[in-house]
Amino acid sequence: MNKKSGIVFVIAIFFGIGSLFAQTSKRVLFIGNSYTEVNNLPQMVANIAQSMGDEVIYNANTPGGCTFMQHCTNLSMTLICQGSWDAVVLQEQSQYPSFPQAQVEAEVFPYAERLVDSIYAHNPCAEPMFYMTWGRKNGDAANAVYFPVLGTYEGMDSMLCERYTYMANTYDAALCPVGRVWRYLRQNHLDLELYQSDGSHPSLAGTYAAACAFYVMLFHRNPMQISFNGGLEGNTAQIIRTAVRTVVFDHLSNWQRPEPLADFEVEDILDNTVSLTSQSLHAHMLTWNFGDGTLLTSSDSSISHTYPDTGDYTITLVASRHCMNDTTSSPIHISNTSGISTPQSNPCIILYPNPAKGTVFIDAPDQHIHIYDITGKLVKTIHMTDNPVTIDISHWRSGVYYLRSETSTKILVKQ
Repeated sequence: MNKKSGIVFVIAIFFGIGSLFAQTSKRVLFIGNSYTEVNNLPQMVANIAQSMGDEVIYNANTPGGCTFMQHCTNLSMTLICQGSWDAVVLQEQSQYPSFPQAQVEAEVFPYAERLVDSIYAHNPCAEPMFYMTWGRKNGDAANAVYFPVLGTYEGMDSMLCERYTYMANTYDAALCPVGRVWRYLRQNHLDLELYQSDGSHPSLAGTYAAACAFYVMLFHRNPMQISFNGGLEGNTAQIIRTAVRTVVFDHLSNWQRPEPLADFEVEDILDNTVSLTSQSLHAHMLTWNFGDGTLLTSSDSSISHTYPDTGDYTITLVASRHCMNDTTSSPIHISNTSGISTPQSNPCIILYPNPAKGTVFIDAPDQHIHIYDITGKLVKTIHMTDNPVTIDISHWRSGVYYLRSETSTKILVKQ
């Protein structure tokens, strides 16, 4: 998961982008402690979803002060093993991830990994989602004696952000950046009180900020459309929703698990045997359809296939990871008259630089290009007559954009 700012273009042939849209009902398990329990965060997420025409069916295990280590042996593991969850939220004890590196490596990371592994083992299509919490209002004075960076809010909050980001990246999970929303609000709305009097637990406004962030992460929808105010004055709720849009919705690709991207090249065709190399990204499993009735599922990136007859075939590759899929195809011609044959030529897209800032150049002869943002909204359509075309993207929001090319033959997927 790359946290650098900028715009990333994903080039693909799509005949529909329904995969970019979330379902309207989700079963969510919340695992945490008092930060999740206070103000009943799961119910507030459900209320927000209901106001948007969506549904959250939830269960929770949130004993006060509970750690990932304890969750590995308590009711949480039983609930995970029951299966059928669409998402499982993981919140560590509020201080543990901010502690010195050696202590976190011993007491946090192994149990985070165990929880995520258990989620995938019993819920293959579920989305593990770490709950990035926030630094205490004035830092953690008691532990700053041993780890001075914890002596301020900024120091503690930065450590929490760093460790939760590492866990999401390393263990293949999504990240709900509640702590980043709180920091944005603290920097831009000084009069908004996010804490209870203990300087640690969330006020109603703090929980509402977390709930809006979770709704966006679960359903990928714009929080500015939320009508439920969570008991807050309307202007306060609007300020919080704006912060969530800025931090979470406008940068969804930073916080989500990367989706697989299917890509392959035909390395060689000798007699009736074709040699293929997958260049797919973020894929655990590859399924090949050789167009002659033969299927092969493998994790190997290099394979070969022998065709029984000469002729024209279409090779299709499906790249998969945790029930997320992407597909690409390429036609080939098999002929043993000359000994060696080459694949039929495909139109291609040349795009640079990628990632890009300011300006991007596209060279795609005789193609119609459509650019979509991460939510599936059409951003721009280009009819490629003059090549290359220069596009000013300086005013576009940072994130991932998808390019769809309308041609008679499909192209390879590139990022």
